[in-house]
Amino acid sequence: MRLRALLETDALGLRLLGGEDELDRTVRGVMTTDLRDPSRYLSGGELVLTGLAWRRDAADSEPFVRILAGAGVAGLAAGEAELGDIPGDLVEACARHRLPLFAVNETVAFATITEHVVRQVSGERAGDLAAVVDRHRRLMTSGPAGGGPEVVLDLLGSDLDLHAWVLSPTGRQIAGAGETSLPGPVGAALAGRHLAATRTGRRAPHRATVDGTTYSLFPIRNTGRGALPASRDVRESVLSDWLLAVEADASDWPPARLDLLQGVTQLIAVERDRRDAARTVRRRLAQEVLELVQTGAPPAEIAARLRVAAPVLLPGLGTAPHWQVVVARVEWGDAEGRSATGTPAGPGPSGPSSPSGSDIAGGPVAQALLEEILVDPAVTGPDTADRIAVAHTGEEAVALVPLPALGAPAPDRDAGADTAHEAPALHADVLLAAVREPLSAGLADDGRLTLGVSAAVHSPEGLRGALEEARHARRVAAARPGRVCAAGHHELASHVLLLPFVPDDVRRAFTARLLDPLRDYDLRHRAELIPTLETFLDCDGSWTRCAARLHLHVNTLRYRVGRIEQLTGRDLSRLEDKLDFFLALRMS
Repeated sequence: MRLRALLETDALGLRLLGGEDELDRTVRGVMTTDLRDPSRYLSGGELVLTGLAWRRDAADSEPFVRILAGAGVAGLAAGEAELGDIPGDLVEACARHRLPLFAVNETVAFATITEHVVRQVSGERAGDLAAVVDRHRRLMTSGPAGGGPEVVLDLLGSDLDLHAWVLSPTGRQIAGAGETSLPGPVGAALAGRHLAATRTGRRAPHRATVDGTTYSLFPIRNTGRGALPASRDVRESVLSDWLLAVEADASDWPPARLDLLQGVTQLIAVERDRRDAARTVRRRLAQEVLELVQTGAPPAEIAARLRVAAPVLLPGLGTAPHWQVVVARVEWGDAEGRSATGTPAGPGPSGPSSPSGSDIAGGPVAQALLEEILVDPAVTGPDTADRIAVAHTGEEAVALVPLPALGAPAPDRDAGADTAHEAPALHADVLLAAVREPLSAGLADDGRLTLGVSAAVHSPEGLRGALEEARHARRVAAARPGRVCAAGHHELASHVLLLPFVPDDVRRAFTARLLDPLRDYDLRHRAELIPTLETFLDCDGSWTRCAARLHLHVNTLRYRVGRIEQLTGRDLSRLEDKLDFFLALRMS
């Protein structure tokens, strides 16, 4: 289609600001971006839609327009919702590079323009293939009853013999053709490959082979109402975008078929926008409850808000549920490899225009990611997310997770026993088991996800404590090595709660004073005093069990323990000295 045809469509709300002589340019697709440098995602002929979030001052317009012109885009459409009138420096830059510039009325959604262009372009260039998109469009635009993404996947299978699935960023299946499901481990592996390729800046589709089968992975970028704030960096969206996995090698596909699949991803993105509308209600409820809890509101006020939230999150439930609180934080490294909190986090992304980790809004990223993590990975489809309410405050995301009302105490328990442990509560390690592989790929070498889970509470009075409990657990997880770490409330009653908060210089001095003499001796004599000490403590000081585990005679073990006591001046028969050695080994 031609640019002129877009201008003549009143429903699109486009107003020409420059480039009247270039209106006969052919539009081959559409892309929404607020990246300062979107060149990696451009192939030429696109109508580029932008909300102008990339523009900080007048000097930013010239390099942005130069990149678009160099990529051969058909035109640029800038939204008026953010800044009002389109800045004059952008108009002048487009004139210099002969790039047609349109203003998009603030009442018109980018999704409306995207859907119109995809429909028109597909119909004009793909011949028989366009019938697939057009049939799907009619089903999809008729509303949710049309079948959603499953319909287009069925059409891809029947008309083009392509098996395809829509996957979440963790590899959970959101939609598939017919009754064919993608095995969970395969979905997780594909999501990991997709996230890794996206982080390196490779142009899609990405090719991946899992268990001998080749797949092509197409990103489904969320640009509608449920999208994250406009991204200046791929890290702000990489952990929230869906993907389309096609069982085929697209590396030798003709342009028409590639364009068709790109159009399909844009149509699925429109459908995702519809589904994300309901999520805003749950987010708002969670935000209201969180603000009440943090400001110390009376329990009666919090209980009233929970009564409003319960029917939304658990429709049909007769009584108010119990709740758990989950806190998550995503942190990115800057150019020096340090996170916003000063913790080493690996090198930042390449590229001179990449912002430091502290410039990336971590709260919305963690919010979108936590909404995905809390969904049971074994259940397909989006509906399982309807019970998840996640807010974000500052750099962390906070989830209120309802649990079914608890029944009567078990017969073998005291009548007054706490029944909270009988709820099907969330467990920190289980939450991350299925998503650790793909998320680690998306976090790459400069990101970290840490997560903390509270115990279940059954009254509004307990929510504030649960929130603090989850935050403490997250800090315990943050002190551990690894890209994806979690801790639960059960760990807060152990010494592991204290160790992460011991200053580094105190750790080093304490462990050096106790363990360095033993390390030096082992190095000189190959005596294995450190392994002997670890095993001795692990056997609770039992000479026979320790000797058996080390395959030593008891007298040899006694000699080694005596040498440890001689070198350190400690007595391993005393509880205090055993405890000091135990903590030194845990902190080393």
